[in-house]
Amino acid sequence: GQAFELIAASRTSDIFVLQKILPPNATRFHATYCPKRDRSIFSTVTTYKKGCAPVTYPAPQPLTQQDCLVALMIAISASDTNIRTAELVKIQSAVNNLPVFADYDIDRVNLMSQTVFDLFEQEDGLDALFGLIRDNLPERLFETAYALSCDVAAADGTLREPELRLLEEIRYELNIDRLHAAAIERGSRARHMRA
Repeated sequence: GQAFELIAASRTSDIFVLQKILPPNATRFHATYCPKRDRSIFSTVTTYKKGCAPVTYPAPQPLTQQDCLVALMIAISASDTNIRTAELVKIQSAVNNLPVFADYDIDRVNLMSQTVFDLFEQEDGLDALFGLIRDNLPERLFETAYALSCDVAAADGTLREPELRLLEEIRYELNIDRLHAAAIERGSRARHMRA
């Protein structure tokens, strides 16, 4: 591969993920470019600290399809800065019961939660989140991701403005057809109606 300063990288999602594995005292670092990888453009990262030998880390593992679905559910729940119990129960129920999560390691939910919270603290965190989702979630699961997001948003019986804005952003970023989105939203609304 070809070594270059990370500042030359253009993919926000890769830059964010690399920042997560670097020690905070690293003064500079190089990433080894690996164009044959389809998920991340980096195969290794070497950090340099003044007065110390260079340390090489393997590139972070890409997100699984299920990680992406969980990340979107957590993002929609956290979008209004108040994660409600009904939303957490809905996420847990989805992960425990839906076939798409059949082989998912439930312990990764905490990791995905922390990743989403860390991203939301970044200025371009939402763009980085969508970059990670687009890079790691196959297109055949885009509507599943939107449906799960709608279910989490509707779980407490009320859709708030930040949730609506994020759902709109998810529709746009995942290129969900407007008619398909309306059908998904209608189904979610029907499932969460109160008597």
